[in-house]
Amino acid sequence: MEFDLADYIMHHMVNSKEWHLPFFPPIQLPGFLTLHGLMVILCAVFLIVLFCLVYRKHERVPTGITNCLEVFVLFVRDEISIACLGAEGGRKMAPFFCTVFFFILGMNLMGLIPIFATATANINVTAALALITLGFMIFGTIYLNGIKVFFKALMPSGVPGPILVILMPIEFVSLFIKSFALTIRLFANLLAGHIVIFSILGIVVIVGLAALPAILLALFIYLLEILVAFLQAYIFTFLSAMFIGQVLVSDH
Repeated sequence: MEFDLADYIMHHMVNSKEWHLPFFPPIQLPGFLTLHGLMVILCAVFLIVLFCLVYRKHERVPTGITNCLEVFVLFVRDEISIACLGAEGGRKMAPFFCTVFFFILGMNLMGLIPIFATATANINVTAALALITLGFMIFGTIYLNGIKVFFKALMPSGVPGPILVILMPIEFVSLFIKSFALTIRLFANLLAGHIVIFSILGIVVIVGLAALPAILLALFIYLLEILVAFLQAYIFTFLSAMFIGQVLVSDH
């Protein structure tokens, strides 16, 4: 049977109703659950266990895994949340942005482990995350500051009234464009990296021993994907904080 490279790549990337584990027959998932949905649940459960049972918040001198996690928590709080929303708002929103950062990072890293799948390479997952950011941008601002302040945030200062009639709808639509950009950025980067790795491995299968050196290239890209996993989690979190800060904090 001829090897189909495209089918090989898509088999590993698309969502499915089966979970393939090494040395075991495929696990059929229930009707209400898909593979990527299962990855989202597993990541959420892992983070709950990690931060509720392993992470020791009240240690005077953090050690081990607590010390490692504390570095990321403080970075997200100080360099992302407070930097974009100010001291008061940033501290209040820090738990949300830490959740977003670790949740995306967890799903990204899970996708690099062969027995798991990459949920963030599914546009439905990234769109759901971006919708949460959009909800904070619109409904969060209205809830905290009122609808007048929300519309005021859409009015650039010093612009004549007649021009505002044109600019305000554009500014409002831009909120959705920003959320769409968050969706595509995370989805495309995670999908592209994995496609490249599987493409190289597929070429080795097609060409044979002559293409074995390409495995080193696949390994390099795999290591690069670890960096991308952290980078994309940071970028999504930072852009979410910046977009929310632009609307939520009237001084921005």
